[in-house]
Amino acid sequence: MRPSGRKLDEMRPISIDVGVTKHAEGSCMIRCGDTHVLCTATIEDRLPPFLRNSGQGWVTAEYGMLPRSTSSRMRREATAGKQGGRTVEIQRLIGRSLRAGVDRVALGERQITVDCDVIQADGGTRCASITGGWVALRLAVNKLMKAGDVITDPLISNVAAISCGIYAGQPVLDLDYPEDSEAGVDGNFIMLANGQMIETQMSAEGATYSRAQMNELLDLADKGVAELVAAQNAAVA
Repeated sequence: MRPSGRKLDEMRPISIDVGVTKHAEGSCMIRCGDTHVLCTATIEDRLPPFLRNSGQGWVTAEYGMLPRSTSSRMRREATAGKQGGRTVEIQRLIGRSLRAGVDRVALGERQITVDCDVIQADGGTRCASITGGWVALRLAVNKLMKAGDVITDPLISNVAAISCGIYAGQPVLDLDYPEDSEAGVDGNFIMLANGQMIETQMSAEGATYSRAQMNELLDLADKGVAELVAAQNAAVA
């Protein structure tokens, strides 16, 4: 039995509210159960130096957690004077995951920065950030296309992410924090809408796993990503 009472292949409730901030070109609040992430997309007519005059655009991301997004207060990284290793790892993951669904030539020589701020954390914050980040990116690109600044849609596919793991010996979909903290195996799966893999992160957290178990988790991830893509499409329709 899962702590939440969910079935092994049951997602947490998902909601995506769009247009939640006044200034950003694209914004949404994604809620995956009790994990809530604010995602915004900002369009800038500038590029990193290594891409100037390349004819290509760039999509990057930043990630952070509010001090009381967790059960006890975390110190702000700005107070410490630098980002932690986990933060850097996650924002790089978000950026490269979103770029996998972008035709950077069609985007043109501009940069879109996706900011993901965790308001409340209950497991799966990086996956929620990727899934909500794509929605914010989609809305920002829609504005570029409406203005005629981009002719061909640069977004070639949805990008979504889900966590799966082995909890109490059973493969489960969409880990919340109680499961994540106790899971024998933990994995994050980032995919395009057609099921093509962008990145897979799996690690033994106290138990090893077989090829058959890995395949079971991949099957669960396929199901979860399909549900997330449907939620993304409904949000931006």
